[in-house]
Amino acid sequence: MYIVSEYIDRDKLPAERADELMTAHRAWFNAHFDRGDFLIVGPYLDMEGAGIMIAQAESREALKEILRGDVFYADNMARYEVHEFRAAMVADGITAYTGK
Repeated sequence: MYIVSEYIDRDKLPAERADELMTAHRAWFNAHFDRGDFLIVGPYLDMEGAGIMIAQAESREALKEILRGDVFYADNMARYEVHEFRAAMVADGITAYTGK
């Protein structure tokens, strides 16, 4: 499994396309959430334009391929920090934390 932090570089984001790009970005992570690639997705509350994904993929290269599909990947509009981990413990009621 992987923890992915994404940082959108607002200076590289064309203002006239910001809404369009954000809509495409949301569609991308919704599709991968629905497929089970992303298990948890959400924005950082203390950092604008950044968020986290808990992801699972067959390999780091497979995850990189998923990330390449993000509209913000093009033109280096976002930076992705990827860390692999093993889930040693998972709370039974983790879905109770949705939206918190």
